[in-house]
Amino acid sequence: MKFLNYLILVLLAWMAVSCQGAKKTKTSEVLPSEKQVAKDSIAFSFVFLGCNRVDRKQVGDSTATNASTANLSAMKRIWTEIAALERKPDLFFFLGDMVLAESTTENLEQQLTAWNALYNDTSFSPISKAGIEMVAVPGNHEMLYWHDYNVPNHDEWPLKGATEIWMKHMAKYMPTDREVVTGNDSINNQMTFAFTRKNIGFVLMNTDTYNAPTKENPYGLEGQIPTQWIIDKVKAYRENPAIEHVFVLGHKPYYVSGQPQTGHAGIPEGPVLWPALRNNRVIAMLSAHLHDYQRMQPEGEGTYQVIAGNSGSPGEATFFGYSKIDLMTDGRVVLTSMGYDKGNPYYKAVPNNPSTVRDHTTLTWQKNANPYTK
Repeated sequence: MKFLNYLILVLLAWMAVSCQGAKKTKTSEVLPSEKQVAKDSIAFSFVFLGCNRVDRKQVGDSTATNASTANLSAMKRIWTEIAALERKPDLFFFLGDMVLAESTTENLEQQLTAWNALYNDTSFSPISKAGIEMVAVPGNHEMLYWHDYNVPNHDEWPLKGATEIWMKHMAKYMPTDREVVTGNDSINNQMTFAFTRKNIGFVLMNTDTYNAPTKENPYGLEGQIPTQWIIDKVKAYRENPAIEHVFVLGHKPYYVSGQPQTGHAGIPEGPVLWPALRNNRVIAMLSAHLHDYQRMQPEGEGTYQVIAGNSGSPGEATFFGYSKIDLMTDGRVVLTSMGYDKGNPYYKAVPNNPSTVRDHTTLTWQKNANPYTK
């Protein structure tokens, strides 16, 4: 009898342990993995880049480009990697200089036509079918022309007709719900606009708005923007309680290597624009133009200037790639720059050079340690 009681106790104990083990196994099956937790913590995500066009020396070189004048190897690789992200970005911003142009309206039209064909060719890249909203603004290579290619330190001037050509080929990459500049000169300002997604306000600038020649400026002026409209839109977004984050994007930056630029390298209206961005706590001004990657807080804290002009054009960049901003569910704004060591020559495909994280930080308003200020 004692033996039977002992056997029953052992059996009950074994059953209890087994039930607990079964319960743990069942619980682990419904708990998300660490990867799933990280994926779900991103509330909104967008990528941005600019400057993929080749140099004039490569025009006609089928190993580098085609009629689009884009750096084919860099374009295909970067677009394919973006489309393959597990947590795909909600938006993809192309910040200008996608084609070489900067000459005639005929060249601009032909090159944008070829660029569109590449973007929509799924045998080249799956980006157009990845479910990512693409938004584009022009750069100086789409909006300006050179007077003389052989003159060093050349001047660039507004190209008449470029606005119409851009709208013909690229309006499909502008949000249908965008807010636009109205009133005088609204036709020339079609490529400056604003829109919202979730709790984020985006203000997009054409940093080389067309302006007609005058007696004082017989060729027109480069680097023009509708400054007051941009500032007013930023203020309106900041006063809207539904909008927590504001970003301003355009081809040309204001700060380069920590220094303000009001000439060809930057924005003439920068001394007016930048204080307004900082005073209204804009998170960052995102730009290209310089063929490099740079991140900086020009005044030591506050609004960031991020330059992501390293997507395939020749220049300072040691790596080609894209930059990404993730808006997290806990309120953090996380910047990541991805890239691979570029080839030699720069348009050479380098499949053995892996894409790795080159910069990763939370965009805090306070001073942020930064190895990418040059």
